[in-house]
Amino acid sequence: MTRRLPTALAALAVLLVLPGAWLSAVLDYIDVVDLVVGVAFALLGVASAITGAVVATRVPDNGVGWIILGLGLGIGILLSTGAYGELGITTSVGPLPGQSVAVWVGDVAGIPVFFGLVGLLLLLFPTGQPISPAWRTGTWMFTGVVAVAFVSYGVTSPDVGSQVPNPFLVTGRTGDLLTEVASITDWLALPAMALAAASMVVRLRRSHGVERQQLKSFALVAVLAALGLGSTVVIPAGLVADLAFLVGLLGVAALPVTAGLAILRHGLYGIDVVIKSTLIYGPLTAVLLATYLGLVLLLQLLFPPLAGESDLAVAASTLAVAGLFRPLRSRIQDVVDRRFYRRRYDAARTLEGFAARLREELDLDSLGTDLRGVVSTTMQPAHVSLWLREEIR
Repeated sequence: MTRRLPTALAALAVLLVLPGAWLSAVLDYIDVVDLVVGVAFALLGVASAITGAVVATRVPDNGVGWIILGLGLGIGILLSTGAYGELGITTSVGPLPGQSVAVWVGDVAGIPVFFGLVGLLLLLFPTGQPISPAWRTGTWMFTGVVAVAFVSYGVTSPDVGSQVPNPFLVTGRTGDLLTEVASITDWLALPAMALAAASMVVRLRRSHGVERQQLKSFALVAVLAALGLGSTVVIPAGLVADLAFLVGLLGVAALPVTAGLAILRHGLYGIDVVIKSTLIYGPLTAVLLATYLGLVLLLQLLFPPLAGESDLAVAASTLAVAGLFRPLRSRIQDVVDRRFYRRRYDAARTLEGFAARLREELDLDSLGTDLRGVVSTTMQPAHVSLWLREEIR
């Protein structure tokens, strides 16, 4: 029964996501950006449902799998109910039975689905348990804020969806009181999510071994998603902003898959290579792109008759950037090693120093002492001994 339930819920989620996403695309999406957002939203739902079902089946005692599965099912409910309500209200097909309730669910249920489940994922990943008894209290407080926000907003907002009257609107003194409560939860939303994010930082600092690798993989995708979505605030509207937004959406869609793979420990110990490559090639790409654009603009300003009517500025900038690639990559890699991989960096420097001394040292006892010191510094074993075979004459 336990194994069949996640599969059945995942199948239900997919059956809700796909027609809901298609119907939403037909009714609501008016440009390419809306379509891309809708596709990413649908991908998030399907990926969450399938990944959550796999994790919940293989590791049923870990609550993270059920949270991910709930995220997929919640997205399916949001898409399908919202599309059903819009179909009944905005087209000649309507009115449909329960269309106002469907719009209400498609609007208000976003609070527990995105605010609640995403926060719980941050609080409980990867073990499915809070870090400590104090954090368990914080988790219950977070859940309480989500529940109060859901109820208070759901019964005090005059309109839901596309200006549809709220079928569960509460008025009078009770409505005024719940409106104040809803305002308080608005102020608590950001601190609550900050609390959830802080729990992951604390867990990462305390973790080691497998759990640390799991947190690294999840944090990497979360940071990429946050950077992609956050950069759209400062990047002017255009192709670059749209690409950054797309990267952020794909990162969000990849989060449940990353969490599931981390819990199942698939390819877990390759994450350090991915993180290091990201730390190196991310700044490298940004610096080279800025250099290229700056050189093109500078050459066109300094030599307008020559550069303005030909591809000379572009060609010269391309050659300059190509020449900068290798030395700049080496420099950034050196900075990354010193800042984030200090132990490995120090070990490499120790080996280089030993290799240099090896060419000049002639005394065997001094070499043995030096070698034992190098092994102790770089490998940090519990014990070091050196055996030299006596020469047989």
